[in-house]
Amino acid sequence: MIDQLTPREILDKLVSFPTVSSDTNLPLIAWVQEYLDGHGIATHRHPHETHPEKAGLFAHVGPMIEGAVVLSGHTDVVPVKGQAWSTDPFEVVEKDGKLFGRGTCDMKGFDALAIWALVEAQKRGVLRPLQLALSYDEEIGCTGATPLINSVEGIFPQGSAVIVGEPSMMGAVTGHKGGTGFHVHVRGFEVHSSLMHTGVNAIMYGAKLIDWANEMNAENMARAPRDVDAIFEPPWTTVHVGTISGGTAHNITALDCHFGLDFRFVPGDSANEWMAKARSKAGEIQAEMRAVVPDTRIEMAEFFGVPALVPEADGEAEAIVRRLTGDNATRVVSYGTEAGHFQNAGYSAVICGPGDIAQAHQPDEFLSVAQFEAGQRFMQALLEELSA
Repeated sequence: MIDQLTPREILDKLVSFPTVSSDTNLPLIAWVQEYLDGHGIATHRHPHETHPEKAGLFAHVGPMIEGAVVLSGHTDVVPVKGQAWSTDPFEVVEKDGKLFGRGTCDMKGFDALAIWALVEAQKRGVLRPLQLALSYDEEIGCTGATPLINSVEGIFPQGSAVIVGEPSMMGAVTGHKGGTGFHVHVRGFEVHSSLMHTGVNAIMYGAKLIDWANEMNAENMARAPRDVDAIFEPPWTTVHVGTISGGTAHNITALDCHFGLDFRFVPGDSANEWMAKARSKAGEIQAEMRAVVPDTRIEMAEFFGVPALVPEADGEAEAIVRRLTGDNATRVVSYGTEAGHFQNAGYSAVICGPGDIAQAHQPDEFLSVAQFEAGQRFMQALLEELSA
């Protein structure tokens, strides 16, 4: 048996691992697994299928029966490059009642509390099982959640209620938008711009697809929201282009144009339908291009897919959080989380974690000490309930 660490000591350790999504998370996963193993807790490591430098971790405490409460967090963080930090981003610095460091808020603060709670649950001998799910690549499309969920089938009994600890100021968030997107590559044909009618300008044809996004946003905004969609801000599906690149010189029709096209869709909309609409429009534009030069094209590669979290009628996970926090407010968010993946896999899911989402991804990211302490009180209340 190894020494038990406090939540703050665990947080310090987790933040010290620079688990930017583009880099490995294995040292963090190895440390957590060794720590839990040292307390006699059953763990399962799931390696990334194609990138062996990444892995997820599942752990189980309590009787080997179905119906566990699952504490879900991600291990990756966004980059710090180019941000003006006043402290070392990979060291927790406490100042003015705040814990500064990359990931303290999003979401290693919750991860630390969840790891602490698992060890406490093992000590107490909880009657209802408690599980921990730590994923990879959440920040680049929530791609690590589904493989991790699937990997524990037949290893641990399936849980029933999932608490995803994204920062929510310890309030219950019961719904979020879904998301999906494409990497778009428009391949044109270069000619001198004085003869542009004989070439295919990839940027200008790409702009037609981008303008379609503007048209869709205008249509969606004008449409009366349906049922649950009305509680979101904004209450419609949005179509967005955030980056674009292409072209060789001002006097040459652009050979290539690259941009990202993504959707944040309300629960009442279908991701598949929106993807089909985009592909259909791209097909129309491609036909125009090929009428000028046949060997031109528009390629669209899906690069992430996050299902919406749909508010549940009498949801078990929501009921647990409301019972333990006393929070009765209605909250939904427009960003995506791994909660939708758990819900699609048959779990009841809710979002509840310490910290303010406004601090996520920012230079000098911080988690207030008060929120960290509130998170620990929540875990203590959860342990009491699981032990009753």
